[in-house]
This record gives sequence, C-alpha cells and structure tokens, in this order.
Amino acid sequence: MLKPVSPDIAALKLADDRLRWLSAWTIHHANHIRESADGLKVGGHQASCASMTAIMAALYFHALGPNDRVAVKPHAGPVLHAIHYLLGSQSLEQLQNFRGFGGMQSYPSRTKDRIAVDFSTGSVGLGVAITAFASLVQDYLTAHGMMNEATRGRFVALIGDAELDEGNIYECLIEAYKHDIRNCWWIVDYNRQSLDATSADRMFERFDEIFRSCGWRTIDLRYGKKLATALKANPAVADWLDALPNADHSALLYQGGAAWRARLDKDLGKKAAAFLKAHDDDALAALMSDLGGHCMETLIEAFDAAQDDVPTLFVAWTVKGFGLPFAGHKDNHAGLMNPTQMASFRDSMGVKEGEEWDPLAGIGANARPGLEALIEKSRIARDKRPRAFGTVEIPAIPAPTGDEQATQAAFGRILLDLAKSGHPLADRIVTTSPDVTVSTNLGAWVNQRGLFKRLEMADVFAQAKIASAQKWSASNQGQHVELGIAESNLFLMLAAAGLAGDLFGERLFPIGTLYDPFIARGLDSLNYACYQDARFLLVATPSGITLGPEGGAHQSINPPLIALGQPGLRHYEPAFADELAAMMQEAFRLIDDPAGESTYLRLSTRSIQQVERANNDWQADALAGGYWLRDPGPNAEAAIVAMGAVMPEALAAHDELSADIPGLGLLAVTSPDLLHRGWSAAQAARWAGRREPSHAEELLSKLAANAGLVTLADAAPASLSWLGGVLGQRVAPLGVDRFGQTGGLNDLYAAYRLDGAAITEAIAEVLLTA
Repeated sequence: MLKPVSPDIAALKLADDRLRWLSAWTIHHANHIRESADGLKVGGHQASCASMTAIMAALYFHALGPNDRVAVKPHAGPVLHAIHYLLGSQSLEQLQNFRGFGGMQSYPSRTKDRIAVDFSTGSVGLGVAITAFASLVQDYLTAHGMMNEATRGRFVALIGDAELDEGNIYECLIEAYKHDIRNCWWIVDYNRQSLDATSADRMFERFDEIFRSCGWRTIDLRYGKKLATALKANPAVADWLDALPNADHSALLYQGGAAWRARLDKDLGKKAAAFLKAHDDDALAALMSDLGGHCMETLIEAFDAAQDDVPTLFVAWTVKGFGLPFAGHKDNHAGLMNPTQMASFRDSMGVKEGEEWDPLAGIGANARPGLEALIEKSRIARDKRPRAFGTVEIPAIPAPTGDEQATQAAFGRILLDLAKSGHPLADRIVTTSPDVTVSTNLGAWVNQRGLFKRLEMADVFAQAKIASAQKWSASNQGQHVELGIAESNLFLMLAAAGLAGDLFGERLFPIGTLYDPFIARGLDSLNYACYQDARFLLVATPSGITLGPEGGAHQSINPPLIALGQPGLRHYEPAFADELAAMMQEAFRLIDDPAGESTYLRLSTRSIQQVERANNDWQADALAGGYWLRDPGPNAEAAIVAMGAVMPEALAAHDELSADIPGLGLLAVTSPDLLHRGWSAAQAARWAGRREPSHAEELLSKLAANAGLVTLADAAPASLSWLGGVLGQRVAPLGVDRFGQTGGLNDLYAAYRLDGAAITEAIAEVLLTA
C-alpha cells in the first residue's frame, strides 16, 4: 500500500462540491431536460449521492492508490461517474445519457459502463461482501507467487446503512474472520434513512461489537470538527445529541435551525442557553449538519490513520440529501429537485446557467489551480482495464476408464489426474466448497494440492497417525479454499476468483462444488457473479430424485430451469464420463476465452453402464447441446429425448420398443440451455432476414414433421418439454414436478414416472394422437 499524499483540504472540499453538483445535475437532466419518448420517470437518487460526495472525494482524490479496488454503493453511481468526468475518463455524452440506452448505467456495472468499475453493485449487500473475498484472492495470488507486494491493494466497500440489514454481509463477515482477511475498508454512509423508513437506532449500538468480535477495527466518524468543538464546550448538549433518536435527528435536520433551537430549549432549557446564544438559526442549522461523513478534515484524518492491513469499519455519519432542499426528509430516497429548486441549488453552487456541464464551473480563478492539481495527481486507475484472455493452454482432458461410472465420481477422478499431471492449468485451478468437499468428490484433489491458509495448519489426525482418507494439511501453497455452509459465500468466492484476470492480471480457474438443490440458496450471489462476467466452473452434485434415500430436502427439481434463464452461465448435464471430460475441457476453455462464460455441471451419484463409441464424432454435437445416441430412421415417427442420470431407462426403453417402432430415435440432450439459446438466436436471425437453422432444429428435422417426442429428465419436465415448439412436434413430457422422498431408485422412478413403463405409455400417447 502506498502512503497517502499530503492533503489539500481546500481543494478536496471543492471536489466535494463539484461531485454533489454534477451528480445532482446529471440526474436532473435525465428527468427534466432530456426528451422522453415514453414518458416514464427516469429516476435517480440525488439524496443518496449527496450524502456520499465528501467520502468519495476524500477516497478518490486522496486515500486510494492505483491498486485499490472499490465497490460503490448502488445509489452513489452518479458520483462515481462525476469523479471520472473530472478525471477526463468519462464523456459528457455518457452523463447526458444517464439511464438511457447505451449511456451510463443506473448502478455501477463492470461490463456495461465505459468507465473503470471494479465491482458491479445493485443487488444490495453483495458489492460489500465481494470485497472480502477479493482480498482473500489477492492473498492467494501473492502466496502462490502470481503477485508481488508492490502490486497489492486495498478493497473498499461504500455501504448504504440499510445494506447492513442484508444477511449475506454477516455470512461473509464470519467467513472473512475464518480466513483472516486483510486490507479491507468498509465505509458506512450512516444517513439513518432507507427507502421506506428511518434506520433502527438499537442496531447501530451493536455494530461495533459485532465487527470487533470478528477482528475488525471500528471507527465512528460521528461529528465534524466544528460540531465536535462546540459540543466539547457544552457537555449537556453533547449528551442530548448522542441520545437523540435517528428519526428525530433526521426530522430536525430537515426542519432547520429554528426547529433545533426550539427542541433544545424545550429539552434542556438553561443547559443549552449558552450554546444557542452563540449561533443564529442559519449558523445553528449548519453546525448541526456538521457530521463526520461531511467533514473533510475528519475523513482525511481517519483514512490516514488506518494505513495498515487491519480490516476496518468506518461508520461515517451523514445527512441524506446533504446540501439539497430535502436534506433529512424521510421521503427523500427517490426524491428529485424540481426545476425551481434546481435553479436555486445551481445559484448556491456558483454555477452560471448554460455552464452546468463545465467540470469546474463555479470555481474561482484563485481556487482553480489547487483543484486542477488535486485532480491531476489522483492515483486511481482512470481508464477501463483491458481484459486479458488466452493466457493458459488448455490440455486435452481424457475420460476416466471403467465400464460403470457415476459422473460425480468421474469428476473427482478427472481432477485427481489433473492434480498429478503437473500441467500449468492444474497450478491455476483453485477449488472451493461450502463444507461438502468430500461428498462432492473433491477430496482426492485436496489430498494432492492441499488447503489454502495464509498461516500453516498441520493435519492433527495425520500427525497422530490416525487413519483417514483425507490428508488435509493447510499452507499458503494450498489450492482449496474450504468455506462454511453458506452458499452465498461460495458464489461470491467464485465471483472474486473468477475476476482474478481482470482485477489482478492473473487468470485463475475456479471450481466450486455444492449440492444441486442448494443452488437456490445462493441464487442472488450466483446471478451477481454472472452479471460481472466472472468466469468459473460450478459443479452441482448430487442432483435429482436419483439421490434416493437422502429424501426430498436434498433432491433437486428446478435448477435446469434456473440455468435456462441465467445469462452468462452454460448448463451441461452429462450422462457418461466421456461427455463429462469433454465438457470440463470446454468449461476451462470458456473461462479463458473472450467470448466465453461460466459453466454449470449437473452431476449424479448414480453409477451407470458406459456406452461404446465408434469414434469422437458425437463430441461437437454434445458440446452444442445434444446428439443422437441412437440415430432415428428416415421419417421416424417418434423419439425418446433424455438427459443425464435417467439415460439407462431411456436406453432400455429404446431397445425394447425399437422392434415395434421402426426408426425410433434416442436423442441425448446434454444442454437444454444451449439448445434453447440456439433456437432463440435462430429465430432472431430469421426476423433479421438470415436463415440459419439452430442445432435443435437440425437434430429434430431428422424426424417426421408430425413425429412425437417423449422427453425424460430427472428434473422439472419443462426443462425439455419446450422442444416440441421447435418444429411443432407433439410432446409427452416426463420429469419431476413434486417434492421427492426417500426410497430406492426403482420405487422412486415408478412413483415419479421416470421408468420404462412410463416411457412406453408416453410413446403410445404420442403415436395414438398422431
């Protein structure tokens, strides 16, 4: 970390004013000046921006170094863009197109904004938590020799106080403590107001102890220098203000000096007389608004005093809407200044009409050089960093041998072989799991590559010579990050590791494992990871009612449908080990490809007979979403369409029915997600005048136009039933649409209509309705 430069407080205060003005004007322009074709409110958060401008000015123009990374609270996005406008790295056109198509985004976006955005925010709480995992990834890269100390940075989260209601923050806090994370600042914009309500007082009496118990330093920035000095001379007023409820505080800030005077006189009488006599109403209003989050001297002192690597929580007291006409009002969250109010605000900022977009409008000739110098020497990265891909050779991944295999077991064997291979790819794989490492078949990999801990941790059982299949010593050279049972943390860890190439210039190949039904527990964090285009391999296993005796709580139904609608995540569901090997190789390629994405593998514990292959011609189609495992005859009247663990039932039914149904085909679907994407893309291409058949159309066109399809999946039937819409063929969908239960496979498959009898009945149905 670099030492802070000497502060120019006067210039920093001018920067604060400029950020408040530019963010407010950007939002005003979008709502009141820019032409609206649809008449919809554009929106924006002028009040939420105004409470953050001093904090962000102190950070970006003083405290941050070139390697520091910041997650900006969602509603302060316009302030971030205003900073880059001052730096010259954001265009006027982008500001003028705030929340317009192709313009600056509502909330900071790594992929959609043109400025450098370190972490996307918008789903509250997640931008906070990812900074802790990014810090962990930085420690990992440093320990493995992929970074040096000079390129390390700090991770900063700017937090709206209402975000502290988000449970994922505390799940992250626990995990961060376990892994002894460093170099994190979380700065709370404590303006005491959320969208609907005023923040609860009693929780903010507890945050210090919550964070301190997890090893954090906490710094309370309650009062600015002027107010602190005045209160020191008036202890009774100080005690009264310390105890003032949040709702009362906000209301008085909105009402102004006369209200403060009346309330103090009512509550304290003579004890407040000297304090009140020293200030007229305007001065009293200004003094009581002098909170720590708006006082540049207070902010700079606090930031300069926290230059070590101890994780630190700053609680910066602020006024929501500071300096705006609705400052402190409980309804100001989405409030917008009207044109009259904006004109008055413009005058108060010294900005002339017609010069609103001038970056330094209203700054006098004497003060301008100081502000220009401050902007010039800002050490943050001004330009968007190029994304580096194609940095690691992806080797061929051979399939494990064996007549009977489960895809989950095959996954473990493939990783073990990679671990032993010494290939450079293996050295860049980092695995992680929420306390299900063994039961998702990662154990052998960890035996080979070890647990990652900054400080070495011996395997006590091994030292005591107690027999155990798991030989898990931990060191800073380990390649597995073991997490607690919190799926949100898993996906945030995958997001941070999956952005390593962008954040640190070093590509990692993160692999995360969990039980398939529990994807839903971390779904917001998974979506957040994909929204940032983080690259990783998600292995969800075991899956479906095929899990049998584990029962309904562990048997998944809808994850393929989740994947079907999740951008940036490719779903594969292999039935056989050779399919899995090809898909893992493809997943590694996609992680390091500019046009790639993340991959989700849905695996099973069911051991099934492997099929014999004449050649590898099936692979390209399998990677595109599906292939004919048994080719249909000319103008075939029916086909079985199956996916994943229930392939044995499909094969057995095909063998039994083929004698009576000439040309019956068996289509192995490996990715309903890719098939659906291709179909949708082909339709869009046709609307644009191009005729390019999709892979699904090419596969199904081998059947008669009026052929029937029996779709079979250990998942929601809708995962495959939509295939009937591709060419208008009839469908009899088989799948799971009820919660599972305990039992053996024969009983479960019969009860949920996944067995041979169900397939035969469904084939009869589609043929009889022909």
